[in-house]
Amino acid sequence: MDAAPPISPLRWQTSADWVPLATQDPLALLNDHAHLERKATTNALELISRWPYPVEVAGSLARPGADRWTRRLAAIARDEARHLTQVLGLLMGRGGHFERSHLNPYAAALRDAVRRGDSHRELLDRLLVSALIEARSGERFRLLAEGAGDPELARFYASLVASEEGHFRVFLELARLIPEVAAGLHERWAWFLEREAAIMAALPPGPGIHSGGPGGSA
Repeated sequence: MDAAPPISPLRWQTSADWVPLATQDPLALLNDHAHLERKATTNALELISRWPYPVEVAGSLARPGADRWTRRLAAIARDEARHLTQVLGLLMGRGGHFERSHLNPYAAALRDAVRRGDSHRELLDRLLVSALIEARSGERFRLLAEGAGDPELARFYASLVASEEGHFRVFLELARLIPEVAAGLHERWAWFLEREAAIMAALPPGPGIHSGGPGGSA
């Protein structure tokens, strides 16, 4: 099997000038963030439900990596649910409330690229999309930690950076456990990195974790 792909930097880097645009409406930012944590929790649980082990073939429960697979996805779901609780606490503590509907054009555009209908390739793409979302979130949280004028928000986002970067690495590691697609892993990861950069460059600015704004190619 190929070695793990390197922890490649995002091909489109967000400028620090994004922070004041994203924080112009803190309640909207926190509501957006809460929905992202909810969806991240659901994503990890759905991966366990649809793929309780890396490949869907007879006897795969006994294959190496199956136990690590479910435990790591369950741990991500637990982390994301905890983050959701924390974000909701901040949102409601500031007089905001959790909106019923939510759109995330960034994540939707990435998921549109998932190759559905082929179990192994679909699973690989979902893991790579999940890794990208975590990587982008980690980059944005770091910027908010360093540049938010609100000390409470800055401290909160600083506390999340390591977790997002850890989840990013876990999703890439899980992708390596699918032997049927290992030969194309590096190429597909590079393709998604380019697509993600193009998506980011086209997004409009606003108070959201995955909003567009100042930045450029790395």
